[in-house]
Amino acid sequence: MADTRLIHGRFRLLDVIGRGGMGEVWRARDESLERRVAVKVLKPLAPGSEESFTRVLRERFRREARVAAALQHRGVTVVHDFGEYEGGLYLVMELLEGRDLSQLLDDGERHPLAVPEIVDIAEQVAAALAYTHQQGIVHRDLKPANIMRLDDGTVKICDFGIARLGADIGFTSRLTGTGIAMGTPHYMSPEQIGGTDVDHRSDLYSLGCVLYELCTGAPPFDQEDAWAVLVGHRDTEPRPLREHRPELPGYLDDAVLALLAKEPELRPGDAGELGRRLAEGRAAGLPSAVPAQPSRPAPRLPSWTKGMTTGHKATRAPDPATAPDPTAGLTGEWTAPPAYGRHDGAVGGETGRPTPSPEAVAALVARHRAGLSLGRLGRWAEAGEVHRAVAAERAHVLGPDHPDTLASRYELAFTLSRTGRTADALRAFGKVADGRGRALGPDHPETLDARQETAYVLGRLGRHFEAHQVYVAVLAARERTQGPDDPDTLRCRHNLAFNLSRLGRLEESCAMAQEVAAARTRVLGAGHPDTLATRYEVAYALGLLGRWIEALATYREVARGRAAALGPDHLDTLAARYEIGVSLGRLGRSREALELYGELVADRTRVDGPDDEETLRARHGLGVNLGRLDRWEEALREARDVCALRERVLGREHPDTLVSAREVAVGLGRLGRWSEALDVYRRVAECRARVLGAGHPDTLAGRNDEANCLEQLGRGPEAMELYREVAALRRGSAGLPRPGTAP
Repeated sequence: MADTRLIHGRFRLLDVIGRGGMGEVWRARDESLERRVAVKVLKPLAPGSEESFTRVLRERFRREARVAAALQHRGVTVVHDFGEYEGGLYLVMELLEGRDLSQLLDDGERHPLAVPEIVDIAEQVAAALAYTHQQGIVHRDLKPANIMRLDDGTVKICDFGIARLGADIGFTSRLTGTGIAMGTPHYMSPEQIGGTDVDHRSDLYSLGCVLYELCTGAPPFDQEDAWAVLVGHRDTEPRPLREHRPELPGYLDDAVLALLAKEPELRPGDAGELGRRLAEGRAAGLPSAVPAQPSRPAPRLPSWTKGMTTGHKATRAPDPATAPDPTAGLTGEWTAPPAYGRHDGAVGGETGRPTPSPEAVAALVARHRAGLSLGRLGRWAEAGEVHRAVAAERAHVLGPDHPDTLASRYELAFTLSRTGRTADALRAFGKVADGRGRALGPDHPETLDARQETAYVLGRLGRHFEAHQVYVAVLAARERTQGPDDPDTLRCRHNLAFNLSRLGRLEESCAMAQEVAAARTRVLGAGHPDTLATRYEVAYALGLLGRWIEALATYREVARGRAAALGPDHLDTLAARYEIGVSLGRLGRSREALELYGELVADRTRVDGPDDEETLRARHGLGVNLGRLDRWEEALREARDVCALRERVLGREHPDTLVSAREVAVGLGRLGRWSEALDVYRRVAECRARVLGAGHPDTLAGRNDEANCLEQLGRGPEAMELYREVAALRRGSAGLPRPGTAP
């Protein structure tokens, strides 16, 4: 198979980018989805292999490849496809741009890595292992060559599932005369060497060997003879890392030695425990931030562009990797004491507040950073509790309007927003904005951050006119104090454009989004995620204006750009693909839309699961286009399935559930089953009236559907009466902005 240049007419092999014991890895192009991929071509079996063994091996490969394909975590390489071609086996994976840890060490002439980089790698690998071990998967061949550090700093583990397959195939090396199948001896656990059953703790031992090498430049037992290496793993205690490198922090030395315990039960219980130990040690030890390690020179951009992020959110969430060094101490001046409370101890200056010790201040900074780390892991409820406690202590120690107190309150408000407590978040951001206005001034960037978040939350609450007023005021202040091309200014203009579309001011929204996209392209480049986020808004506005050909072209460019910048399975990439399907349907190209939605449903199911809202949204699009192609029996089955799932996941009266119920009624009507359709149309209209109000555009559309159904049943007078009611209600609600498009 290695001689061919095209697999199954789809995957075009371009050039070899790696060779190993199991075969070759090619850079390739997926001709169907127009994306770059990596294809691992496994070595063929030796001539004369037994047919039964070959059959078992192929089945094992399929099983292990399915396991690998089911793993969805930012720290695990994504598997797109697998199969057999011309007698050989292949695996299609995401194409990673970066260096594996072995190459990183080689690039540095085997010198150890910096401590912050080691800790960052360790935490990311621990998070990935915690996820995969929860799925019941053990890697069994963890080593530097199987861990990639991408150009953006992300760390990914490679070859899950396939590592275990390698032992069965016999591709791995063997010790002379021992008959023990093995991977790389420098990273094997004692239980692997002994040939006993292994579990997730074997991977923890291998990770300890990898981290030992990153810390010292060599693995713990670095003999030339393989047998001596194995004896070392089995019988010899490793030297503490600080005997090699005294400047290493104690918590890192302790964590690595704990991983290298000979008995599995003496190691950390799981990778999550390791991650917690590292996070606690890092917070107490206060190491420096970890910079990304690009393998090629990055474009020269203004220093303030580093914080640019994707999406519609008004401001950046502080990231522990880019936060200021907490050892620098406090970030602002002391403020007057609050009017309440009693303070014991020495009085600090004229404020009447005791001066806190540097240790107390550092401890609060560490806890604040721990909250940020929890947020970065998506544990928003826990992060909120941390920030709530730190904010209270900072208010007591530093004062309610001290910048550090307000920073904690800002993060608390952000967690409230992320956990769905939008009204609480609005109140919290408002108080932070008021406090920062008093302490820092009304035009200070941090004051404007809080006001901008207030506008964003107002928009989420549907209060778009109020949000518009705040955005306009913040934008004027940002342009005056920070300049038109500052990222915060551009982010505010982006959000203002988004909000204008919700007010029905579509031409203005489109024009502003195009201006922001041009500015971000000039400053950041066409492929930057922030630029692509704004171009997505341009496409959305074009669609609302009925300019679907332009919208389709823009969505396609955004999808390609996001696949390259964020990955093909990133949620933003998948969202752009969904909108491509909407555009194709609007242009009457339903066959293309149907094919796209079929692929999107498969990808969403793999990435998010079959019951996820976005998976169901893609299935809804699939059903709609089946109907447009007059495949109504299939469309009705799909609509009923999606409606039932949405009812279970979202609730009977959720707007998306009602959209699916309407699609059921449409299918029934198209099949001539008008009496059944009428029952469904009435239920949809009644639910919308209850939830949205009698004059809401969606409610009125439902009433029109009901009237049309009555007409089809020959009940003309009833239909005419209902049409008159709808017309009267529509006149009464004229001028109300119509909400965004239905799914």
